[in-house]
Amino acid sequence: MDIFVSFWGTRGSIPTPGFRTSRFGGNTACLELHTNNTLVVCDGGSGMRELGLDMLDRNLDAVTGHLFFSHTHWDHIQGFPFFPPVYDPRNTFYVYTSGPDDRTFELLTGQMKSDYFPVEFSELRARVERRDLDAVGGRVGDFQVDSLALNHPGGATGFRFRCGDVKIVYLSDHELDTLLDNRQQALDSPDLPRQIPQRFLDFAGGADLLVADGQYGDAEYLQRVGWGHSRATTLVDLALQAKVKQLAVTHHDPMQSDEDVDAKIRACRRRAQSLEGGRLVIFGAREGVQLRFETGTFPRSGGDTLERPL
Repeated sequence: MDIFVSFWGTRGSIPTPGFRTSRFGGNTACLELHTNNTLVVCDGGSGMRELGLDMLDRNLDAVTGHLFFSHTHWDHIQGFPFFPPVYDPRNTFYVYTSGPDDRTFELLTGQMKSDYFPVEFSELRARVERRDLDAVGGRVGDFQVDSLALNHPGGATGFRFRCGDVKIVYLSDHELDTLLDNRQQALDSPDLPRQIPQRFLDFAGGADLLVADGQYGDAEYLQRVGWGHSRATTLVDLALQAKVKQLAVTHHDPMQSDEDVDAKIRACRRRAQSLEGGRLVIFGAREGVQLRFETGTFPRSGGDTLERPL
């Protein structure tokens, strides 16, 4: 079975269109996973509109989609009202939450009140329903889904998607640096190996693809400790210690140009080499890139990359 992973929004905080971001893209967070039978969307930033337009181009009929939101900060939900498939009565979308106190559904749909948006949620023609992930035993179509609490102001949730022997992990938004077992030493001496808490190693362990928030370069992070986002280089330690095959650094800072993101990824690759992690594939998440994974193939060094025209 083929699993496709597509990047539709890789920017953090606010959409940043323009020539400075044209290569990695300026749309905020949106990641698509799909098989022939199951469509999953992680986060609904402005990139969700691009995903919806692509779905129209694919002429999909009677779509059932499964929507997972890491949290409800604007850059992760602002694309939902502009997602064309929710205006098609043939379609059904499930918004996954965790427990009765989870307000994701209310906050997601609340942005469509007439004070903020001209179309009320009740006017959407698709069927959009809340579904509790625990109530379905984590089973979502072809995927088994697990969740993990992340470190972000107001809270956030990471997700792990397993299909056959393929494992894809999505961690955004997340400040891993303040949770390190050697936090202060790692800040004072950035060349030191960073001691990742065991729960994150267990969650990401052996992933074919880790898509994670690496908003800041090392120098940027020193001025933004506690803001809820990680140093990109810390993701390298997580990926190596968890034996991840591919690392996609995402949630790029809105102040970073394409050249700045390039520099951030070069720093990650240098760190991997210094930690003897030469086999780890590291890249900056970029709009228009699609990866393909095939279940039942071993060994797997990573997915095939398929470029979409922007």
